[in-house]
Amino acid sequence: MRRPMAAVASTVFFVLGPGSVAGLVPWLLTGWRVSEPIPYWAPFRVVGAVLLAAGVVVLVQAFVRFVVEGQGTPAPVAAPERLVVGGVFRYVRNPMYLASLAAIVGQALVLGQLVLLLYAAAVGVVAAAFVRWYEEPALSRRFGVQYEAYRRAVPPWWPRRRPWEPGESHRDGEQQ
Repeated sequence: MRRPMAAVASTVFFVLGPGSVAGLVPWLLTGWRVSEPIPYWAPFRVVGAVLLAAGVVVLVQAFVRFVVEGQGTPAPVAAPERLVVGGVFRYVRNPMYLASLAAIVGQALVLGQLVLLLYAAAVGVVAAAFVRWYEEPALSRRFGVQYEAYRRAVPPWWPRRRPWEPGESHRDGEQQ
């Protein structure tokens, strides 16, 4: 896929995918109304704002990486031509799911809407199942040995301490 088309398709998927999961649904659940679940909630709001901002930044960076490095989109219908392993993907295999969860949890804390924590848990379970039963097998079939080396070296959910370098075979570069 050519980069301009990949950029347009990624933008559309960004709005439909993470935009719906981390934006529209939280709004539908809460109306983005602020509540005060317990006294002295302010420190939680600060943490929430940081999580929300970090989640958005990581999502945007990951989507850009799909266009620039992968020459495609994160959407399965317009999958990248190349395996995307740069940027935040050097630390963790599933940064987009983690960033979406951070954005949802961030909203829960900023708004004091604890229902969003339950929603985040549900999204996390669905994402983990999707990764395990669809995404990993599909990437294995599509990219073979290259994906398997990446999969062995980069953890799916908890980021590495140091960025992975292609050719490095073990997690965090430790020899086994």
